[in-house]
Amino acid sequence: MSLEGATKRGGKFLNPIPTHEAGFDKLIPILREYITNKAEVVPKNTLGPFKTDTSVYRTPPHNGLRITWIGHSSLLIEIDGKRILTDPVWSDRASFSQLFGPKRFFQPPVVLEDLPPLDAVILSHDHYDHLDKNTIKFFAGKTIPFYCSLGVGQYISRWGVAKDYITEMNWGDSVWIGNDCVITAAPARHFSGRGILNRMTTLWSSFVIKGNTHNIFFGADSGWFPGFAAIGDTYGPFDLTILEIGAYGKNWPDIHMGPDHASNAHIALKGKIMMPIHWGTFNLALHAWYEPIEKLVAYAKEKNIKLFAPEPGKPTEVSAYNSEWWKKYLSH
Repeated sequence: MSLEGATKRGGKFLNPIPTHEAGFDKLIPILREYITNKAEVVPKNTLGPFKTDTSVYRTPPHNGLRITWIGHSSLLIEIDGKRILTDPVWSDRASFSQLFGPKRFFQPPVVLEDLPPLDAVILSHDHYDHLDKNTIKFFAGKTIPFYCSLGVGQYISRWGVAKDYITEMNWGDSVWIGNDCVITAAPARHFSGRGILNRMTTLWSSFVIKGNTHNIFFGADSGWFPGFAAIGDTYGPFDLTILEIGAYGKNWPDIHMGPDHASNAHIALKGKIMMPIHWGTFNLALHAWYEPIEKLVAYAKEKNIKLFAPEPGKPTEVSAYNSEWWKKYLSH
């Protein structure tokens, strides 16, 4: 499968393979499921509070790779002397309004003002749970470079990020951070749009982050597709794959993987350790909030995959490690 730039037809970006994006034709069955759903989609026991010890950032990670999971797809990645923030969402709701929409299960463990100095911010696509207007406005006027998928720059420019600090990327594009870290945009199988009328008009991407010692893959949002093997062949092996495991459903199988496909993607990518993201933060699907991670732990055992699952907000050096933090909040 080609890893060349995304193609467009009629002003809309196309997925690497034919994909059903769960549009209006799925609305009635999805609504019917929501009405009859009995799963614990929102934790009965309040999660957290989690608190980041920011003094940790004064000392570089011993092994050169440390990650703080803010929640969902928001990560502070420390890789070989660089600090990169991904898909930062600090708002209470992943929605066009803070009055309604999916509400976060726990507050961000570190306030934006307490983040250490950043070398880059990566924005994978324009969905509300990945691109948050209020959070981006915090960075307005600051001299931090933003790297985003094609078309996403229009939003962050409007919200105050200087155009000189915005680099839009097509699949296959690479940029240097300093002289010893390369970020490459890679394909993903998903969709975009912040409203009904602009679906697929901006691009969605995954990212390869290669430091002078470590090589990691930030998968953002994607359904399963054969491109994972091509990415692994071209850019792998990876010391760490960061892959979405939550927000899957039978009515939208093409655009989110779930734990089974995500673990297969990790293997296809030639990953050494897998970090699950995109779960345990917002209610975006019909499965129980803890189901993705519980299923992934079982798949990892079955497929001999080493997991990295730190507690939210805790800066943790990457190794085979499962904190099992969610277990203390289970209601059964």
